[in-house]
Amino acid sequence: MQSNYKPIGDYIKLVDERNKGLNINNLIGVSISKQFIKSVANIIGTDMENYKIIRKNQFACSIMQVRRDKKMPIALYRNEQPSIISQAYPVFEITNPAELLPEYLMMWFTRSEFDREACFHAVGGVRGSLEWEDFCNMKLPIPSLEKQLEMIKEYNIIQNRIKLNNQLIAKLEETAQAIYKQWFVDFEFPDENGLPYKSSGGKMEWSDEIEKEIPKNWSGVKLNGISVYISSKVCISKLNKNNYISTENMLQNRGGIIEITNLPIGTTVNRFSVNDILISNIRPYFKKIWQATYDGGCSNDILCFRAYDSIQPQFLYYTLETDAFFDYVMAGSNGAKMPRGDKDWIMDYKIALPTDRVLRLFSSHISKLQYFLNARHKENSILQSLFNPLYSKMTKVKIEKELA
Repeated sequence: MQSNYKPIGDYIKLVDERNKGLNINNLIGVSISKQFIKSVANIIGTDMENYKIIRKNQFACSIMQVRRDKKMPIALYRNEQPSIISQAYPVFEITNPAELLPEYLMMWFTRSEFDREACFHAVGGVRGSLEWEDFCNMKLPIPSLEKQLEMIKEYNIIQNRIKLNNQLIAKLEETAQAIYKQWFVDFEFPDENGLPYKSSGGKMEWSDEIEKEIPKNWSGVKLNGISVYISSKVCISKLNKNNYISTENMLQNRGGIIEITNLPIGTTVNRFSVNDILISNIRPYFKKIWQATYDGGCSNDILCFRAYDSIQPQFLYYTLETDAFFDYVMAGSNGAKMPRGDKDWIMDYKIALPTDRVLRLFSSHISKLQYFLNARHKENSILQSLFNPLYSKMTKVKIEKELA
C-alpha cells in the first residue's frame, strides 16, 4: 500500500437518523451492482419508524456476506428527496467534502480491486461478513479537489453516455414487449390478410394444456416442449473475460452484460452457444437475461436455455423476458434472502405456441429491433471498459505528485 494512501475511516462518519413520525415511505435497498433499488422486502407488521433515513450525498452499504457475493454492496444516494432503508445497512457521510468529494469516493468503491480487498478482509468475519472497523481501515489516495473534479468529469462523460444508451434500450425493450404482447397475449398478430387476428374474427379454441383460449391451429405447451437446459461443459482455460458470463456481469432489468472482472477458479463451467438464452437463477426478480451473440461459458448460477430446431430463438427469448415469466419463476423459487428458481417448476411454464408461419413472421419482424438493441448493448460494453484506465489513474495521481 502506497504511503500516501489514507484510511477511509478518517474521512467518513456513521449517520443514524430514524424515520420517527413515519414522514418518509420510499423504501430502498442496495444491490451488489452498487445501485439503490426499490425494496422488495415484506414489511407487513414492520415498525417503519425504526428504519434509517438516507439523504443526498450519503452512502449506504451492506457488510454482510461480502465474501459470498464477492462484492460489497455500496451506493451513493443522489436524489434530493430522502428515502428510508433497513436498519441493517450502515449509512455514512463524508465529514469534510472540501477534502473528499462523495462522487470521487463512490468512483473508488466501483473498482473491482476495492471489492477484492473487501473480500480479503471479510475472510475472517462471521459468515464472510466485513467488519466495519476493517472497512474503515481500507485506504485510498486523496488527490486535490481539482484532480478529483477532473476525474469525476471524465467518469460522468462515460456514465452519461451509458445512461443515454440505457434509456434507448429501455424504449426498444418496451417496444419489443408491446409487440410480443400484441401478438402472443392479445392474439392480434397479422393474419393471412395482414389484419389483426382476434379482432378480425380469427377463430379461437380452448387448450386443456394451458387452460385458456388460443388461436386455432396453435398449441398449448410447456417450456420443456420448446426448449432444453444446456449442461455441457467447457474448460475455463479456453475462456477469457470476453466470453465468460456470471451473475455478476449480467445487468438487471434485461440490461444485457458487461465484461467480467475475473475468471472463476476451477476446471470447467457450463458451455453456451450463439442464440442460447441465459438467465440468472439467483434473485430472479432482478430480471437478468441475455440472448448469446457468441459462444462461451457461464457459471452454474445461470440457466441456459436452447430452443428446439423447430422454434425460433427470438420467440423463446421474448417469452422468457416477460414480467409474467419472471413472476412465475419467483412464485416457485426457494429461499428468502437469496431466492433461486426451481428448475422443474420453470420448465412447466405454460406457453401458447404459434404456427410456423407466425413464428417466422415474428422473427423477421423483430430482427431489426433486436439488431439495434444488440448494438447499444455492445457500445455499453465498450464504454464500461473505458472506466479501467480512469480507475488506474486514480491510483497513480498521488504517486506522480510525489515523484514530481
